Amino acid sequence: MPLPQPRPDAAPPRAGAKANATADSADGAGKPAAAEGEQDKTGPVGPQSETNRQAKTETKTETKTELKAPPGPPPSACRVALTEEIAVAPSIPPIKGPGACGGDDLVRLEAVVLPDKRRVAVTPAAVMRCTMATAVAGWVRGDVAPLVARLGSPIAALDNYDSYQCRGRNNIAGAQMSEHGRANAIDVRGFKLADGRMIELTDRTQPRDLREAVLHSVCTHFATVLGPDSDWYHEDHIHLDLAERRSNYRICQWDVLDPLPKVAPLMPAMRPDEAPPRETAEADDEDKAGKGAKSANSAGRAGAGSAADTEAPRASPPETAPGNAAAVEADETEPAPPAAPQPAPAKAGKKKHKTRS
Repeated sequence: MPLPQPRPDAAPPRAGAKANATADSADGAGKPAAAEGEQDKTGPVGPQSETNRQAKTETKTETKTELKAPPGPPPSACRVALTEEIAVAPSIPPIKGPGACGGDDLVRLEAVVLPDKRRVAVTPAAVMRCTMATAVAGWVRGDVAPLVARLGSPIAALDNYDSYQCRGRNNIAGAQMSEHGRANAIDVRGFKLADGRMIELTDRTQPRDLREAVLHSVCTHFATVLGPDSDWYHEDHIHLDLAERRSNYRICQWDVLDPLPKVAPLMPAMRPDEAPPRETAEADDEDKAGKGAKSANSAGRAGAGSAADTEAPRASPPETAPGNAAAVEADETEPAPPAAPQPAPAKAGKKKHKTRS
């Protein structure tokens, strides 16, 4: 036969039992006045008082439940090591999805604190895993800051091109999950100096020795390095991540390109002082005109000479003897006899008939 459940201690007293207990005490002990006084203090038992007592009981129960709630997971060893003396990286809630995107133990890397307490801002702030943030902070503190100091101005900011983004590799839909989708990568364009200069790592005009030094440093700190000549997706930035591979295999593909050759200026070179004076355009025109006149004169002379050579010589009058001078003068004064008439030309097709004399 089932037994009744035990009554909880926090349950309110029953009205009937309390009234019976009061009556028994008044009859047995002979002290009805004291019982009446207690009844006056507690007040009449009714529906309103029962509701208040139940509300108080529920409040106490909820308070005990909250106190007994299990605490959150303890911070990871990475989170404990990444202190404010190394980086400004507050923790953020885990990201779950969509799909395989997201991760745990995430931080928002806002700045890297150098050993001299100066801060290198990460612009914009990068969302990544704590381990990735630790690697970036160690790289900037140990390698980048001393390298950039050679340029005459300290580093002021790290140009963050991309960090967490739920996508496939190279932003191709349906491709294998990128390390950016796992919050395990960052794309870096370059560094900004305190004097305002911008050092882009893929800029050929920047010092080659500086870019080569950065190449060797990133290949030491990160598992994957992709830059120019790795593929055409990384021609304007450097991809860094901590992808886990078998046997700790690393990929370092970044070709530090030489500066482009200087193009010769289109303007002519400077004329040396010891060069002979140049002939002006007017002098050239005058020389050409003079040469043309000389050639014309020579041609005219040549033509005149040839014409004189070809002209027939005139016949000189015959010499006369002194005795014949009068006869010559007489011949010149006498009129010449009339010329004999010329016969008319014969017509074609007609025969001439001889006349008989």
